[in-house]
Amino acid sequence: MIKMIALDLDETLLNTDKTISEENATALRQLHEAGIKIVLCTGRPINAIWHYLEQLGLTTDDDYTITFNGALVIQNSTKEALAQSGLSRNDFEPLHAFAAANHYPMDVLDFDQVYPIADLTPSVYEQMLKAPMKFIPTAFADLPDQLFSKAVMATDAAILDQVVAKLTPELTKLYHVVRSQPKILEFLAADMDKAVGLGQLLTHFGWDFSDLMAFGDAENDLGMIKAAGDGVAMQNGQPAVKAAANHQTPVDNNHAGVAAYLQHVFPELLG
Repeated sequence: MIKMIALDLDETLLNTDKTISEENATALRQLHEAGIKIVLCTGRPINAIWHYLEQLGLTTDDDYTITFNGALVIQNSTKEALAQSGLSRNDFEPLHAFAAANHYPMDVLDFDQVYPIADLTPSVYEQMLKAPMKFIPTAFADLPDQLFSKAVMATDAAILDQVVAKLTPELTKLYHVVRSQPKILEFLAADMDKAVGLGQLLTHFGWDFSDLMAFGDAENDLGMIKAAGDGVAMQNGQPAVKAAANHQTPVDNNHAGVAAYLQHVFPELLG
């Protein structure tokens, strides 16, 4: 029995214009009111998606969000962490050396702010993220000794294609590398993805992955798609995601694909 629905944002729940259609919002609000947990799963911080949480009514004391691609499980109304994990400054040293040698940009994120690495090629991450987070340009050697959620490279898609082609076996072993958007490449702890955060949240409620339905479209959704009792790929999803999924939405993200699938699965609740 599905007790929790996890949803990626970009090209999944969101239209290409970064809005939630009224069809998707209405279906999710109705299921939330019926007692099913609705959990947004994103690489962004919670403040950057707060308007989506408000639109869906996910602001009660029992609502949670998976942020930073699984590294932080956060209670929505209090902003308190249920679970968090990440990497140290030393963990990013091989990635910094790789970026410096190849003239790539790099930003390092903790759970509150972003550190564009000032001794590397300038990054466009701040312009792309458009989120209420503080950006503090910092030389890599001056990063604070604390826990970080991830690093990102944000640049032209063609340059990121080159980055992916040049990644060494050492780097792919050290980090879980995911292309969350055409212009954003993320470097997480080796064992980190959205399924990690969802597993922690399911355990909190006394459930397991058989109780989870998960929607996604891209490679940073693969973990939760594979782990979920019902992993659902968007019609517009990447081939690898579709291959891993149990089901596929009948229409794409710009035609309320999430709502169309939910209407099929929960007709008694959404009739």
